[in-house]
Amino acid sequence: MSPVVRTRRDGTTRSARYRALQPVPLAWLVLVWLALWGEVTPLLLAGGVLVAVLVSLAFPLPPIDLGSRVRPVALLVLIGLFLVDVVRASVQVARVVLARRHVTNAVVAVDLETSSDFITTLVASMLSLVPGSVVVEARRSTHTLYLHVLDVADEAGAEEFRRTALALEQRVLRALPPRPAPPSTPSTTQEPT
Repeated sequence: MSPVVRTRRDGTTRSARYRALQPVPLAWLVLVWLALWGEVTPLLLAGGVLVAVLVSLAFPLPPIDLGSRVRPVALLVLIGLFLVDVVRASVQVARVVLARRHVTNAVVAVDLETSSDFITTLVASMLSLVPGSVVVEARRSTHTLYLHVLDVADEAGAEEFRRTALALEQRVLRALPPRPAPPSTPSTTQEPT
């Protein structure tokens, strides 16, 4: 990722400074501070705010734009079906382990539809959290995930896993649809008369 630069009035460039004190990261840092202490007192709250401000000033981060909206009902469906997938996969992995038979594994390539880095990362993380599969490579240029999948005997098994991964991506896109791009303004050109 290229650093953001700003151009001065004299034409020289300099690195852009980010606004170090951003409300959402400050709130998260304070919550982590309170969770570490395990209780909420006025002194711990003040100390948490002080530590959060100092950390934010010492390590400023660029603002994060997820580029997505949140649809609450679709998000609940996504979470519910993800939990079902985790339980189902756990039972399948336990069955494979207890059967003590020869297991054939495969590396399956999944070409995602999305071009969003956030959605790609979220899908990759969710697929890795489901037992029996782990992301071994992610290609940002093509939005392709390569996953090591347990107990895939043939091409039909690989295709079934690919369909499952793409269905997960569609659920994520329904729950967190990308924001529409702002309309571009057409350039006005005048024809000579």
